[in-house]
Amino acid sequence: MKKAESVTFGGSGLDRAAHLRGSKAELSELLQKDDTGVLAIWRGKPLMDLESRNVTWLSADHEVFSSADEEAIFLGLDEGIARFARDISGWDPDEVPDTLGAFHDPSEQRHPELPTSQAFCELRANMTALTAREAELVTMAKAVLSWHEIHGFCARCGAKSDISQAGWQRDCPTCNAHHFPRTDPVVIMLILHGNSVLMGRSPGWPEGMYSLLAGFVEAGESIEGAVRRETFEESGIEVGEVSYLSSQPWPFPSSLMFGCLGFALNKEITVDPEELEDALWVTREEMALSLTEEDPTIKPARKGSIARFLIENWLADTLD
Repeated sequence: MKKAESVTFGGSGLDRAAHLRGSKAELSELLQKDDTGVLAIWRGKPLMDLESRNVTWLSADHEVFSSADEEAIFLGLDEGIARFARDISGWDPDEVPDTLGAFHDPSEQRHPELPTSQAFCELRANMTALTAREAELVTMAKAVLSWHEIHGFCARCGAKSDISQAGWQRDCPTCNAHHFPRTDPVVIMLILHGNSVLMGRSPGWPEGMYSLLAGFVEAGESIEGAVRRETFEESGIEVGEVSYLSSQPWPFPSSLMFGCLGFALNKEITVDPEELEDALWVTREEMALSLTEEDPTIKPARKGSIARFLIENWLADTLD
């Protein structure tokens, strides 16, 4: 697919400068430079400018980071400028909304040490406002920090592990095991039958919202096999030919979405209620109307998602 890497979070050619991760001295020097930027993340929400909706970079010694309990992770060099990220989830705002961590979280948290024009915002709702470079940096930061949050102890012996390699590794001081950030492979499928695409709806989604079917790749399973298995399990639709289209890092919390094209061998849907609330075939014409918001019965996948990206390219005949 020629437009594959134009998907949101698809990458911007960032210099990750992995050769610097093991050099504490060089990283320390970079942190002290005036132009170095550190992205503060609070409970998965990056710090953003409320007017431009771009991410906000702080100096390494900013008072905000007094709430951090681990060191900054190194993201890479952005046109020669060092970029880091640091988790400050230890900060307790005056109010924590019920929507925190939900699929749709419109709340914004303002830190007392920051201007009122800056706040911690939910990434899903703001991802399309980011530049390609910002999107890559935020994806890295959110995914790696989310991994650290739930992997503070050695999976082998249970001892408290230590952050190392500038955040890209954890080491166990007891059994000397090394642990690395994980990425969960997920297939998301543009399943076609004639002039129609298969769409599904999960419980808890905004009213009327439908998207492409998706599911995790299991151990010992190919991408093609996962597409066929997940589609059949969720909808009863058998899939024949499968081909790869595009991928998207998806930091909610740490998935890699493999966008695939599949052709259905049957059309009768049998929904698995444990997986989906509903599934249906949507014609090309109906889908085009839903994207212009002229079809009140179907709300398409969110802008910026690979599902929306694949659907729009299908409608535009640009999957090749």
